[in-house]
Amino acid sequence: MRPQDAVERALALSRTDGCVVIADESGTANLRWAGNTLTTNGVTRSSRLTVIALRETGDGVAAGVVSRAAVDADGIEELVRAAEADAAANEPAEDAAPLVTEGPAGGWDDGPAETGIGVFEGVAPALGEAFAEAEAADRRLYGFANHMVTSTFLGNSAGLRLRHDQPTGLLELNAKGAGGSAWSGVSTRDFADVDVRALTGDLTRRLGWGERRVDLPAGRYETILPPTAVADLMICLYWSAGARDAQDGRTVFSAPGGGTRVGQELASLPVTLSSDPAAPGLECAPFVIAHASSRESSVFDNGLGLGATDWIRDGALTSLTQTRHSAQRTGLPLTPPADNLIMAGPEGGASLEDMVARTERGLLLTCLWYIREVDPQRLLLTGLTRDGVFLVEDGEVVGAVNNFRFNESPVDLLSRLAEVGRTGRTLPREWSDYFTRAAMPPLRVADFNMSTVSQAS
Repeated sequence: MRPQDAVERALALSRTDGCVVIADESGTANLRWAGNTLTTNGVTRSSRLTVIALRETGDGVAAGVVSRAAVDADGIEELVRAAEADAAANEPAEDAAPLVTEGPAGGWDDGPAETGIGVFEGVAPALGEAFAEAEAADRRLYGFANHMVTSTFLGNSAGLRLRHDQPTGLLELNAKGAGGSAWSGVSTRDFADVDVRALTGDLTRRLGWGERRVDLPAGRYETILPPTAVADLMICLYWSAGARDAQDGRTVFSAPGGGTRVGQELASLPVTLSSDPAAPGLECAPFVIAHASSRESSVFDNGLGLGATDWIRDGALTSLTQTRHSAQRTGLPLTPPADNLIMAGPEGGASLEDMVARTERGLLLTCLWYIREVDPQRLLLTGLTRDGVFLVEDGEVVGAVNNFRFNESPVDLLSRLAEVGRTGRTLPREWSDYFTRAAMPPLRVADFNMSTVSQAS
């Protein structure tokens, strides 16, 4: 059954006062390799149908949500009845709002978008050449490439019909050799822009740096954070920027004495952190897709249009992520989150290489991992460096140092920026399973807190 037909059938079967149906159809193609050898490849398909039943009560609207995978035509009525039973058992929802009736149109009747192993037709031969070169140089390459395309069909009983096709691709490469371990990764929509030779060239250079080892103690170091590490930290900030939690005094964005910190200066330099569904190369759904309600999302907002939003503008906090319900509570503009994140500093920012060349003495990171929140009131994070921490002296990388555990708040880090480089598309290492669409600059921080030496290698 076509996903849009499943949406129409579920809506026709609904007996409640309102209904929202979301059908997701996904295809995934993947390659994996280890020790300079392709190990697996394949293509999979999956589908999921979500029914949101709305029941009017004397003092509000109750919502029932049930979501199931691989629902066939005969199973749709059972799914609808299960959602209605859930709604009948629930109290009125505090985030209740009228159903959305208008949104961007187009493509509803077309079949779901697809992917296949052919998406790697340019990457696979380049990987083969890279494997041969690595083998000859006594290095080993490990990694994977993944491409997923999800078509989402959203309809409601108020007549709304929306559709979005979302391609999501990434490639991660890890090289091991005498110089230790080095990592590189990229995000992509279709792999046409993936340059395997450039990635492996960067890995070779980093392994060369790692052939000289230098042990350093814990402490605060001038540190250059590459875009991938910046992305992981800024995504943590973005995920913590819910207006409701800030209004309730739960987060780093809560103002002392009540309310939020919207309007306050956060950064020492005029940086901007934004989301835009139409950002080139980072395109994402231009409307809300909410499979469940939470403190950050509302099923009643499904189909609500999304536009470009500055979360931080010229260093000041300007917006927090909002549902219609939280916007009413806070009195702030309605700014729902989008599925991408872009950070930029003043125009004319330097490249990562130029920033290294201007460094008298400091550390250059590769990436961060195992990031965990320690204190939500400060957004204090802890985590580890991974796959290469390098010592820079007089503008040159002179060797690799030991790994560290760090303790930093991305919000506090913004207040201590020494330099913001040139923004480019990047892949977050830690959060790539959940968030791939990011563009970030390299950052220089004069006193990044390497709290302890890590034994990880």
